[in-house]
Amino acid sequence: MLKATLRSFLAHKGRLALSALAVVLSVAFVAGSLIFSDTVARTFDRLFASTSADVTVEPKEDLKSRAPSGAVQTVPAALRDRVAKVEGVAAAHADVSVPYVVVVDRHDRSVGPTSGAPTIATSWYVTRRSPVRLTSGHAPHGAGEALLDADTAGKRHVRIGDTLRVQAQPGTFPVRVVGIATFTTTNPGSALVFLDPAVAGRELLGSADRATGISVDAAPGVTDRELKRRVGEAIGPGPYDLKTADERARSAAADLGGFLDVIKWVMLGFAGIAVLVGVFLIVNTFSMLIAQRTRELGLLRALGADRRQVRRSVLTEAVLLGVTGSTLGLAAGIGLAFGLIRLMGAFGMNLRATEMVIGWSTPVAAYAVGVGVTFVAAYLPARRAAGVSPMAALADAEVAGVGKPLKARAITGTLVGAVGAAALAGCAAASRTSSAASLLGLGVVLTLVATVIAGPLLVRPVIRVLGGAFPALFGPVGRMSQRNALRNPRRTGATAAALMVGLALVGGMSVASASMSASFDRQIDKTLGADFTVQNANFMPFTREITDRVRGTEGVRLVVRQRFAPVAVRLPDGERVTTTAAGYDSRLDQVAHVTYAAGNTAAALADGGLGMDAAFARDHGVRLGSTVAVGFPGGRTARMTVGALTDQDGSGGFGSQGGLFLGIAAVEKYVPGGQDAALYVDKAPGTGADALRARLERTLKPYPQVQVRDQADYKKLVHDQIAVLLYLVYALLGLAIVIAVLGVVNTLALSVVERTREIGLLRAIGLGRRQLRRMIRLESVVIAVFGAVLGLGLGLVWGVCVQRVLALQGMTALAIPWGTIVAVVVGSAVVGIVAALLPALRASRMNVLAAIAHE
Repeated sequence: MLKATLRSFLAHKGRLALSALAVVLSVAFVAGSLIFSDTVARTFDRLFASTSADVTVEPKEDLKSRAPSGAVQTVPAALRDRVAKVEGVAAAHADVSVPYVVVVDRHDRSVGPTSGAPTIATSWYVTRRSPVRLTSGHAPHGAGEALLDADTAGKRHVRIGDTLRVQAQPGTFPVRVVGIATFTTTNPGSALVFLDPAVAGRELLGSADRATGISVDAAPGVTDRELKRRVGEAIGPGPYDLKTADERARSAAADLGGFLDVIKWVMLGFAGIAVLVGVFLIVNTFSMLIAQRTRELGLLRALGADRRQVRRSVLTEAVLLGVTGSTLGLAAGIGLAFGLIRLMGAFGMNLRATEMVIGWSTPVAAYAVGVGVTFVAAYLPARRAAGVSPMAALADAEVAGVGKPLKARAITGTLVGAVGAAALAGCAAASRTSSAASLLGLGVVLTLVATVIAGPLLVRPVIRVLGGAFPALFGPVGRMSQRNALRNPRRTGATAAALMVGLALVGGMSVASASMSASFDRQIDKTLGADFTVQNANFMPFTREITDRVRGTEGVRLVVRQRFAPVAVRLPDGERVTTTAAGYDSRLDQVAHVTYAAGNTAAALADGGLGMDAAFARDHGVRLGSTVAVGFPGGRTARMTVGALTDQDGSGGFGSQGGLFLGIAAVEKYVPGGQDAALYVDKAPGTGADALRARLERTLKPYPQVQVRDQADYKKLVHDQIAVLLYLVYALLGLAIVIAVLGVVNTLALSVVERTREIGLLRAIGLGRRQLRRMIRLESVVIAVFGAVLGLGLGLVWGVCVQRVLALQGMTALAIPWGTIVAVVVGSAVVGIVAALLPALRASRMNVLAAIAHE
């Protein structure tokens, strides 16, 4: 049996190659994501471990925010002198390191990364842990001199002697590049500007008496943990956070983990789609191979092979396929990880491909996925093979599944579909986001399973409609192509299911993204009343001088500032919510149309006042006039009175969770040193919008990080952000289509083999080569369009339910992207044509007499 199995596997290796390709793709994404994330994690672990001081003293950061305030937390620079006197301290340095500064050249062009990584200005001193070394020029001395890292200098064509402008929170100051520093470790992608420590505090923080931290080197024989204890005792309790080198490295690695998780889960999403679609391909392939080998399997049974041996033989073929596909997929995954590493280099993160990490878990996961998928997918066909009667060896081979009733599928599909539909209906009717999202996930899974199970039941009614025009348009060839697609509903349903999965995902996400865009458009039209908005390109805060320059621009009547602050709110129900509050100037009503359930803008922005989203307030027992405790960074706290409850269909742009907003004076008081995140600008009477825009752009030319946007620009910005998610879905669709095309090609190729005698007879009675190719192409097209119709129908239902979940967050508009849907249907027909090219060509080249004699 083993010898027969191996011979059978090698005899069908061409037919199994396309199925193996599906395994290769899924394994490649799994292995590639693990190798890449392990390599990045190991690289940065070494970077953090090699560059962290033995002990660091930093400001205690108790509140974090996704929308940064622009304020830099500091410690007294004099703390360095106290730390230096501690027994066991070999050296102590007052660090000044400020992220997200902006550096521009004499042409007002940004000198910094374009990948979103920060530009960091820091004080220059050399230790054994320095991540860079001076390779040309000299160290900076006094004000007006700076070093630049070699990677940035090379990309931006900056040379020693060039003059740059550094825009920091205290203001803009010029520097002359006096040296170039080269990374001795991995360049994480940031741009680094180094200043003389004597002036760094004054230029970057506004005071020479402040520092962002104290770096401490241990004397020989003193452990980091012991040194941390001694330094902690010396400086006493305070708003400080002490970390050893290991602790700081772990903390930095944890912060990096979010970035790595995004990449890993995106790639595993691709792997999941490849696995899911590949399952249909493998099931179909083995089912057809077994159907074509009915006589062979019957002969084995007649020669004495029992059911278990036949089943084991088929599963052995599946395992061989899985091992082969997994091995090739692992190699492809290594290549994919190498490509990602090179891609990161293009974005400025210089990882070394020679240090690629392939842990033991990667090949284990690769073979578990590859072999597991093929084994599971082949199990049902293997059971069917085991049921072949010995008498089948005496009869002509029959196509398994033809003519068998679909009653069991109908019952199972109906039951599963009913539960899934009930879950989606519950999702649409739910009033809480968490329960709606849970019901949505359950409904999506169950309706997908139900559609796959019941797909063969829909083949005959749907394909009769889709191919109804074929006889009229193409005559007998069209009629035969339609009947070929109807001949085996199970096979047609399984082939179309591969395409259906990808298109259902695209249909659902297209509706969701179109609804989000329409909702944001409606919200912008409803709330934004300013003529122009001035914002940073990546939504980071900007310096006060930009605000002053905008205010001083001719034709500007009003400027309202927006500034963010991380806060922790203690609510009446006892819950402590950490979120972001937005601060505004008092004339907010003149640039925004705020809808209130209670209270007004004046009360919310008054001293000690606070605005809050009405739904959030209701959930936590807050009423107009309630007093809540609000915590700010640095341990500052305040008791604030709720002066307004907004009814903005969501947060209305006033912040994140809770929609909290307050007067900008309170933000300046409790988060000193913050920077503005946006400016809302109104033109003066008699000033044209185009004229004011031109003046603002001239005013802001020295500040390339900020942009002037009107409402149309703002909408486009939102649409572009939503489009990023949609592009990811389209990429998933592309992968699903590639595997679905393989499935259609495989099905048609095996079908051509199966119908060899039939094709020979048709050719013998006068069917031309061109007509034969057309028949196979039309069969492929109708199968592909059938999958598209099922997928898009299912996706539209999912998309509507996703929109109902979004409506609970204020995105109430429902939009159906009909253009996208029509384009997908047309694209599916093209996919069908492309998939049929090789099988049709092969069929048309058959020798007629050999085909008639084929068994």
